[in-house]
Amino acid sequence: MLRYSADRRTLAFITAHFVLLGTAWATWPLVERYGPTWSTLARAGLVAALAISAWINAVITHNVMHTPVWKSRRLNSLTQLALSLTYGFPVSEYVPGHNLSHHRYTQTARDVMRTSKLRYPVNILNILFFFLYIGPGVTATNAIYAKEMRRTKPKWASQLRLEIMVTWSFKLALIALDWRRGLLLAMVPALYAVWGITTVNYLQHDGCDPDHPYNHSRNFVGRVFNWFTFNNGFHGIHHEAPGLHWSLLPQEHAQKLHGKIDPRLEQRSLLVYLFRAFVLPGVRRTYDGKPVVLPPKTPDEPWFTPAPEQRADAA
Repeated sequence: MLRYSADRRTLAFITAHFVLLGTAWATWPLVERYGPTWSTLARAGLVAALAISAWINAVITHNVMHTPVWKSRRLNSLTQLALSLTYGFPVSEYVPGHNLSHHRYTQTARDVMRTSKLRYPVNILNILFFFLYIGPGVTATNAIYAKEMRRTKPKWASQLRLEIMVTWSFKLALIALDWRRGLLLAMVPALYAVWGITTVNYLQHDGCDPDHPYNHSRNFVGRVFNWFTFNNGFHGIHHEAPGLHWSLLPQEHAQKLHGKIDPRLEQRSLLVYLFRAFVLPGVRRTYDGKPVVLPPKTPDEPWFTPAPEQRADAA
């Protein structure tokens, strides 16, 4: 019933997150026997592991909201509920800001996730605070979109409501059982996941040329990184064909982008790129080494317009 057999890995990582959460919850009080120092380190390790797992599930969310896992609509709905728990937020909210704004209007005023919103001279500040600048615009447009969907696509709106109810009921239940464990094992990983999946947009697009047929996105093509992130590093071809399944991205990149894209936009190592871009020299530059020239600062332009009936009702 899977659309692609490669999504067995997807299901394995979703399942692994629940197993990790259950293990962390059960072992949390047991580590106290090792003394305050070792118990603190052990608990910090559990939180870090869950944060990384939640971020990987955020990547899975990105993939699933572009290309569903199952042939069955009901199974896809259940998978979205599961991902809402592993990612930590209702996954249907991923659609407006990412699929409909960012993909359609990349790096323009209609892209609520455009990197030009950040203007710090020290580049590391741009990536650290990217989420804080992007979050308000995404939240506002999500609300507008959800309101319209309640009228025009009630099934989509019902799925969103169900995800909200399940996600927050789960979090609040864990906090009610043990507020420290609930916050550290559920809330902190979820916040890291949403920060990470939003911030990666800065890595993939800042300093690129959105008007160029090939050089509009930065790619990270290392094999190990892409195995764990479901080929998320092949971002350019994803923009060319957003509905293409993640398992097909490397082959499609090789056929349609490699050899045409500037080789500096095919980074072998994410860690090396992070060091160069944000530590040494840590200067904000375009992919070809020139200083980034930012466009004039402008507010978000509307990318979504409600149907005429909705506007008439509002008036």
